[in-house]
Amino acid sequence: MPTPPEAAGRPAVFAGAEAHYRALESLYRHAPINALFESDLEIVEEGFARIRFEIHEGNFHAAGAAHGTVYFKMLDDAAFYACNSLVTDRFLLTTAFNLLFTRPLRTGPVIAEGRWASGRRRVLVGEARLIDSSGEEAARGTGTFMRSHIPLSTLRGYASE
Repeated sequence: MPTPPEAAGRPAVFAGAEAHYRALESLYRHAPINALFESDLEIVEEGFARIRFEIHEGNFHAAGAAHGTVYFKMLDDAAFYACNSLVTDRFLLTTAFNLLFTRPLRTGPVIAEGRWASGRRRVLVGEARLIDSSGEEAARGTGTFMRSHIPLSTLRGYASE
């Protein structure tokens, strides 16, 4: 059996969909807003993205649980990247997002899972949910994302690393 390039000390070379997924992951890491959040994006397959992140007390509102901005940001990002995994030429823009809070998030690890739900032409719909460290759903949301005029290839960070 041949040795994979990364196991032989060489970086993996991705093509097609895999290259697009890795480039989107790189784009996520390069977005300035993500310096404020300890998080990691993984595009698992077409239409499915996962973000692992940590809630810290610095994310809390006055009553001692994560502020809604964290819920929105992670749900929006997970649904966005799930949808943008289907679009290889343009950056998507969030046009609407509905959010349902089901339980408070406290300190610890959280997973945001996003899935493409429908649409492929101009507008795509994505769904996302937050899962806390006990495996319980803490929130869910649905967003609509529109193709922009911004080519992905022009964005800092959209590249294989």
